[in-house]
Amino acid sequence: MSTRQVFALCDLDSFYASCERLFDPTLRGRPVVVASNNDGCAVARSKEAKALGIKMGQPIFELKEHVRRHGLVVCSSNYALYGDLSFRFMQTLESCAPRVMPYSIDEAFLDLTGIDNVVSFDEFGHQVKDLVKQWIGLPICVGIAPSPTLAKLANHAAKKYPATRGVVDLTDRERQRRLLNLVEAGDIWGIGSKLKKRLEELGITTGLQLADADPKWIRKHFSVVVERTVRELNGVPCHED
Repeated sequence: MSTRQVFALCDLDSFYASCERLFDPTLRGRPVVVASNNDGCAVARSKEAKALGIKMGQPIFELKEHVRRHGLVVCSSNYALYGDLSFRFMQTLESCAPRVMPYSIDEAFLDLTGIDNVVSFDEFGHQVKDLVKQWIGLPICVGIAPSPTLAKLANHAAKKYPATRGVVDLTDRERQRRLLNLVEAGDIWGIGSKLKKRLEELGITTGLQLADADPKWIRKHFSVVVERTVRELNGVPCHED
């Protein structure tokens, strides 16, 4: 029986915008922006709004042309609604896995250790996705991998590539390496813009190059945090409960 540790990252798609669409179906398929408390800037964007080039934090007054030309809808934020749906989301995940580790209002890690003795990881991911849609009405993506950092990467791929149908199983080592080679080092969870620049100066530009770096060398030149990231990219979970 399999006992390897495996994680799933379940992330609600465009959470605030999806919540607004749940209670106003006329917004489906249209570009939607959710504004901050004082309606001053964009705090959430649907994929259609992102496609228009609207940035997170962009002032709402700059979006008037998008409203006129593209039918952009600007919604005032409703944090009571978002909090309630987040609570229901976490409850639904708790019915799927023995251990749920919330990470933010719209995403959580699941411990899937041993689940593949009963069902394939890919099938499990689709079961969770379908259940959240059925019980709450919100769309999610699921990334599955042997470490939280790789699960984040798998979730990124599930969002980016429509052919995945919102679920990516990254437990296979060769598949991990193929995907790591397609992403920049700066796209890896925990690698910000400053770290990205320093890595580039040392010749590390892709996720795969970062994964193949010597962890001790990384610790010497950066920190133990970046060293843990390298180890996680190689399937060794270094998370702290």
